[in-house]
Amino acid sequence: MAMATVQTTPETLSEETIRTYRRQGCVRIPGVISPAEAAEMLDAALALSTRMESLSKTGIFTQLVNVWQEDETLRRLTMHPNVAAVAERLAGVPLRLWHDQILIKQPHNNRPTEFHQDQPFWPHANSPHSLSTWIALVDVPVERGCMTFITGSQDRTELRAQDLADPDSLFRICPDLVWGERITYPLRAGDCTFHHSRTAHMATPNFTDEPRVAHVIIYMDEGTTYVSQPHPVTDPLRLQDGQPLAGELFPQIIA
Repeated sequence: MAMATVQTTPETLSEETIRTYRRQGCVRIPGVISPAEAAEMLDAALALSTRMESLSKTGIFTQLVNVWQEDETLRRLTMHPNVAAVAERLAGVPLRLWHDQILIKQPHNNRPTEFHQDQPFWPHANSPHSLSTWIALVDVPVERGCMTFITGSQDRTELRAQDLADPDSLFRICPDLVWGERITYPLRAGDCTFHHSRTAHMATPNFTDEPRVAHVIIYMDEGTTYVSQPHPVTDPLRLQDGQPLAGELFPQIIA
């Protein structure tokens, strides 16, 4: 796979790419940030991982949530206007930041992230276009734990939350997804995937000697409201059902 040397911008994003995203629920886009930016962010992510407690205790990955509030370098990536503008073109609606996270799969971790949808874990209403940007800060070939998606699974909007450690969890809830088309996206540093919050996805273990490091930016519809449901981002905020997820903690990146 050739390394992207020119950034993808909202202006260079093709209509075919937008149609592919909306049909499949996922798309790979090269060069949304430059390799130099990816290298800078990698150093910041690894440094932060030594001083910030991981949310995940399962051994599947190291998960650092809301890093934009902890590190100024990583904040620049989360607030990167090019990334947000591409996300808005794909979604077709104005978006807000839900949260970001660093995900690190340690070398030879022996734990896949099993198929799941993201949205059932979130305390959201009125957010049918929410999506995640998964930015590779290192090269991510298949054997390092890159993402695989079940195309079209974003249409299954009624499913309850699944268990990321259980390979059969999603398929017990929705057996027909066993037969869904799957697409795997290896990435170079600076490339990314965008996927709808209901698109089922997984990642294999990291079989290599190097950590797999990704910066994930999650966007929600501008008018998203809160639903009473446990979540580490909203638990401290004492929100009421129906309250807008807005303000300085959930900013619009594109004015």
